[in-house]
Amino acid sequence: MSGTMPRLLRSDAERNRDRVLEAARELFSQHGLDVPMREVARAAGVGPATLYRRFPTKQALVLEAFMDELSACRSIVREAVRDPDPWHAFCSVIERITVLNARNQGFTTAFLSAFPGAVDFPAHRAEMLEEIAGIARRAKAAGRLRDDFELDDFVLVLLAGRGIAAADPKGRSAAARRFAALAIAGFRADADAGAEVLPKGASLTRSILGADPRRRG
Repeated sequence: MSGTMPRLLRSDAERNRDRVLEAARELFSQHGLDVPMREVARAAGVGPATLYRRFPTKQALVLEAFMDELSACRSIVREAVRDPDPWHAFCSVIERITVLNARNQGFTTAFLSAFPGAVDFPAHRAEMLEEIAGIARRAKAAGRLRDDFELDDFVLVLLAGRGIAAADPKGRSAAARRFAALAIAGFRADADAGAEVLPKGASLTRSILGADPRRRG
């Protein structure tokens, strides 16, 4: 029994942290970073004292919420890298990142505007795109992804997904899943996929991965 109570307290504290960060990301994405700390506590279902014990300042809360967002993105990509089925890995990355971006749309933009030097976001983005390019190469080699797919196409899906609008996060998530499914259908290598030649697209990843097109998926 001596170790039971500390474990329960740690578990409870972790649940409170997760609720606070989830509420903070949702509120920041909808209303910007000026949301009062007490409003975050109310949305998370915790008392102000609990919130301030973990996050003594607004900046500390905003920073950890954003780092949590990056961690969620990183986990999605790395789980896909470990997936032995390359097509399932490719599809999961598109759907899960599209939903993640739609659910918390606006938070990244607001954070980078308010704290431009707090996180090396370009390095994070470049690392994730390099991993995704590797997933795409595996999916192509397996004959599941159309041969003319480029990494720019993935970036295009993410950019387009930012325009998904709905009154609430659940609605945005549902719309994002639908949008991702439509995009995946267009990327699938089947009898009809290669019949239509795609128009040349913009070099959306050039500024992130460099100018060498051979590094793309």
